[in-house]
Amino acid sequence: MHIKNIIFPLSLAATTTALPTAQPNTFTLVAVHPGSDVDGTSLSAAQRSIFAGLASQNADCARAEKQVATFYIKDEALYLYGKSESPQELYVDRSGMGQGRLGYTTGAEAGSRNAEREGWAIEGGNLQFSGSDLIACPKSVDDSWSIWVSAGVSNPGGNSDCVGITARVQEAPNPNACTYSS
Repeated sequence: MHIKNIIFPLSLAATTTALPTAQPNTFTLVAVHPGSDVDGTSLSAAQRSIFAGLASQNADCARAEKQVATFYIKDEALYLYGKSESPQELYVDRSGMGQGRLGYTTGAEAGSRNAEREGWAIEGGNLQFSGSDLIACPKSVDDSWSIWVSAGVSNPGGNSDCVGITARVQEAPNPNACTYSS
């Protein structure tokens, strides 16, 4: 028996056990639509929805002064980066009733009847759902913009003056763990 037949498996085992546990790649999002008031605003999570330009998420965060949402993608599903053992996962309802509704649930809660959870990806530095960009609608909570997924309706949910946005991904190497309001 050659010594390499003994040493190689041992060195492989040592290397495998020394590998760090994979952390999710965390990121924040900024709305991009030049010439619009939503341009350059950060996305936040509150009240089971996503907003741009929200003054306060009222979230329980490790760093309370940072009031933007932190996200990560796992198996094409989008999550809010949190402190809790119960993950907060985003869903999209592109049905005729949902019109691209973007919301989140906590733990084992179900989304709407037509909720879709998988299909999130970062393409060219931008977040998309099944190849679709996002829409921002003004005059929401505290003068923020409500965020929707483009589903073929230019003013979803009875809103008006909505604009298509690019959701620019910004890496968050030191993520702020939060539990967002429900």
